[in-house]
Amino acid sequence: MQFKLVPEPPENLDFVADAQRAVPLVPGSEDDCCARMLDRTDLTSRDEARTWLTFLRALGLAEEQSSGFTRTREDPDPKFLREQFRENVFGVPALLAILADAERPLSAEEAFEEFESEVPTWEHHKNPSSWQQIWGERVKCLLDWAVLLGLAGRVDGEYVVE
Repeated sequence: MQFKLVPEPPENLDFVADAQRAVPLVPGSEDDCCARMLDRTDLTSRDEARTWLTFLRALGLAEEQSSGFTRTREDPDPKFLREQFRENVFGVPALLAILADAERPLSAEEAFEEFESEVPTWEHHKNPSSWQQIWGERVKCLLDWAVLLGLAGRVDGEYVVE
């Protein structure tokens, strides 16, 4: 399963470990987990915490069981995070391929233009007047995560594959 929800990238990967530690080892409800994340990190809204909880699942650092959400015992080291990000976050392989095929660094807007055909059709119908803006922002966020994780780099504000 691939996940679509991706939070804004933090300043550094230390925050990923902090967010993971906020998820309980004993299963808890989504509300309980989000409350813990709000208490133990600098996140400011339940929506942010919910997005982080989903993203931690994508990264293999949390899991959902029938009894609730729990933290995994995986160490959030960069190599592991890169692999999980590439495998479990929707759009990442396509964006990395777009960057690899580009003959020059691409802006987020240019990368989105190349990626646009990957956006599921139902997303077009779900938000007919704003899907391009939503997915344009999502692509930029994915690119920024790729940079943070060492899968991509920036050259004069544009993106290149590492």
